[in-house]
Amino acid sequence: MRRVLLLLLVGCRGGGTPDPAIDSPPSGSDGPLPPDAPFVDKAGACVGSFGQDLPDGFGRMDGTIVAVVPPLHPTCPASNDDHLILEIRQGGHVYRIVTAVVSTVGDPDMAFIDHAAPLAGPAWSEGWHTGVAFDFVTDLGLHRLDFAPRAEDDLVYSLNQRLELGAKVSVFATVENDPASAHLVHRTGDNATDGAIVIDPDTAPHYLAMRFDNQLF
Repeated sequence: MRRVLLLLLVGCRGGGTPDPAIDSPPSGSDGPLPPDAPFVDKAGACVGSFGQDLPDGFGRMDGTIVAVVPPLHPTCPASNDDHLILEIRQGGHVYRIVTAVVSTVGDPDMAFIDHAAPLAGPAWSEGWHTGVAFDFVTDLGLHRLDFAPRAEDDLVYSLNQRLELGAKVSVFATVENDPASAHLVHRTGDNATDGAIVIDPDTAPHYLAMRFDNQLF
């Protein structure tokens, strides 16, 4: 994470404009980024206050991306030391999606896949949707070995590259005692509440999905 933080600090001091041809990976790319690919700071519009309307439980948030805040961001007030924060606007408010980028068990590298598949559940519609179920195996046909381990820096880079500011997004996640925030954006293993980020959910959905090192499925 030191490399990401260093690039953020350089960017905050006024780095040059990145070349779009370099900055954009091919659609569906899930390989590690080239070592010289620039990191574009997408946290500039991060906010300090959030909506307070999310009920406890599993759901799918449909909204638009306001900011992508990597761990230890030097200026965003709601950054986190080992999670990427995806800030999403829906219903007139911004909410935090807290996304693990380090495995807390076994190998610290999370395992990742960028997978094209139809959006699970109803069609995209702005809001927090409950009464949905989502499972990597049942809904996507994915299993453990479909995911590739990623070091924290590489995973943060890949997520940051794929998440475009102002774009529609869907996120399967769980709310627990915090009406401003949802988390568990990874395999949970109970066959109904796996978490994932879905980009282009209303046109060509791609799941940005992760699992911990010890999860077998």
